[in-house]
Amino acid sequence: MSDDTKSQVEGHRGRLRERFNKGGLTALADYEVVELLLTLGEPRRDCKPAAKEALKRFKTLRGVLEASREELQQVPGIGPNNSIAIRLICDVARELLKEKVADQPIVGTPEQVKDYLNASMGGLKKEEFRVIYLDAQNRVLEVAEMFHGTVNASAVWVREVIEEALKRQAAAMIFVHNHPSGSITPSQQDRAITRDLVLAAEAVGIRALDHIIVGGDKHFSLASEGLMDKYVAEFQSLRGRK
Repeated sequence: MSDDTKSQVEGHRGRLRERFNKGGLTALADYEVVELLLTLGEPRRDCKPAAKEALKRFKTLRGVLEASREELQQVPGIGPNNSIAIRLICDVARELLKEKVADQPIVGTPEQVKDYLNASMGGLKKEEFRVIYLDAQNRVLEVAEMFHGTVNASAVWVREVIEEALKRQAAAMIFVHNHPSGSITPSQQDRAITRDLVLAAEAVGIRALDHIIVGGDKHFSLASEGLMDKYVAEFQSLRGRK
């Protein structure tokens, strides 16, 4: 790189940083955000072509941030250092969101929980089932990743979910799983799993507050459809017959 080119690159990079300092992410185009991230791993290289290629390949800023290291390194100009920087930023952001959820009172599904779930699960390429275990004040005890792969009745072991709740002395739970397709419409299988979990939770005196389906940046609450209350009422009816 010639001295003139080097000076132009450094000047452009300085202007990007200044715009970010003054206006945050909203002051930058998506490719410029990626470009600024790439400079962390390549402080002396022109990163704009690689940033534009990454946006072209992964479609969105979120797509770039959630790409694997192997996928990122397939983009010309993105090497091991760049891919580590991007993955580090993404993982740190998720951890911060998770910490913001902890120790906060939960009523239904507040915005902080939604933000965390959308950020941590919306871009997953495979289905994952998680349980948010809560104490008696509805504060988060733990967000546990329980099962991976296609979520169905045989994959979600109800006993294991309940055993983990008892181990943590949880008073309530929120179930969460993602649909990689982006659809947030609950399937019959989703409803059946929810029913099994609610009945099992009621049997040991634990409240099942919700089952949230995440798809991309959207989510669907089965509690909002009245299903959680329906299954609680069914349990009470079954118990009353005995």
